[in-house]
Amino acid sequence: MNRLVALLLLAPLTPPAATAADVDPVRAWNEQALRVVRAERASDADAARTYAMVNLGMYDAVNGIATARGDHRARTPALRDPQGAPARGDQQAAAVAAAHAVLTRLYPGQEVTLTERLDADLARLGAGSRVADGRAWGERVGGDVHAARQGDGSSPVETQPAGTGPGVFGQAWTGVQYRNMKPFGIADAAPYVGDGPPALASLDYAAAFAEVRLLGDAAIADPDKSALYQYWSLPAGTAQPPGEWVKIALAVDRPLPLAEESRLFALLGMALADTSIPTAGTKFAFRHWRPTAAIQQADTDGNPYTEPVAGWRARAGSAGGSPEYISGHSSFSGAGAAVLAGFFCADRIPFALVSDSAPVDPATGQPWRRQFAGFSAAAADAGRSRVVGGLHFSFSNLDGLAMGADVAAEILAKRLLLKSGPTHTGACPR
Repeated sequence: MNRLVALLLLAPLTPPAATAADVDPVRAWNEQALRVVRAERASDADAARTYAMVNLGMYDAVNGIATARGDHRARTPALRDPQGAPARGDQQAAAVAAAHAVLTRLYPGQEVTLTERLDADLARLGAGSRVADGRAWGERVGGDVHAARQGDGSSPVETQPAGTGPGVFGQAWTGVQYRNMKPFGIADAAPYVGDGPPALASLDYAAAFAEVRLLGDAAIADPDKSALYQYWSLPAGTAQPPGEWVKIALAVDRPLPLAEESRLFALLGMALADTSIPTAGTKFAFRHWRPTAAIQQADTDGNPYTEPVAGWRARAGSAGGSPEYISGHSSFSGAGAAVLAGFFCADRIPFALVSDSAPVDPATGQPWRRQFAGFSAAAADAGRSRVVGGLHFSFSNLDGLAMGADVAAEILAKRLLLKSGPTHTGACPR
């Protein structure tokens, strides 16, 4: 009995501090970013920039506190140096406050809902100076991250006028300013701009033409190909192609400490955002026509192996709103897959995903939930969907996948390295 009394007297009079299991800032606030992108109907490049800023804010907030503590696992910052970080600050509070600060500055119309979520997360972490210090630091970091990206070239919106002639995209398209955006992680986007499509009169072009003419033809019923296209279509109002790779990262069943989780999503965010730069630059430079125009106007391309098909329509139901070369779905997927495979040092990590545009599965009556054997399998699937949808030629898909993977390789090799001791290099950041 005396031992029991002693234990009761030694017991804390207040609840213990919250643990990492109480709030997962990276998951919670990436889900908030996905929701906001959907609600705001952001473009793919706008979405990628948003995901990057949110995750770099969380990373710098968490890593700054680790640096202040003298943690040997602390890494180099992304956008905000650790000066002023509170060594005793709560890292979870810092992360949620940083993400909130970024998102509310980017999308002030979403502030009410975002602040409700912030308040709920902070309440779960509890009162006390550690949480207060973490929150104040996170708010400062989020504000600084937002300020650092002002004037980065992502605005104002620019439009490339419609082109004319064989092989040229015949519509105006907006968002071309992203070709000049300041990168988040790579040194220079210019080396990643694509080499261009095959010459219109070449055999390679004719082969790609024949493939998409057949597989992407709306007049040829093929439920499997139509479902594949729709699954990865991801139009405005969804999380966009970069957002699907954020969702894939969230779907991976590999629990990580907060510092490592925030680093993973910061690397992913940088790669996705930076891939949008050469993607826009390549489209702007080559202004290649989409398959619909190419097939309908094949009598103008000078190729003896292509024939026009009047009234040909793409399985996608639209002709596409930007130049064909290069495929943005493919470049984003190449980047996302390469970061995840590099971070985990393995490509074949299975996961399940319901995309934002998944068709209904007749067998279940629910959106199609698909199983993937690994990251490169999902990237190949996403890229291929653009060919069977009749929106891209195969060369645009393959070059896009390679572009994204190359951007990711530079970021994995050179960003968010350990401050001391072994640093990651190459494809596997360990």
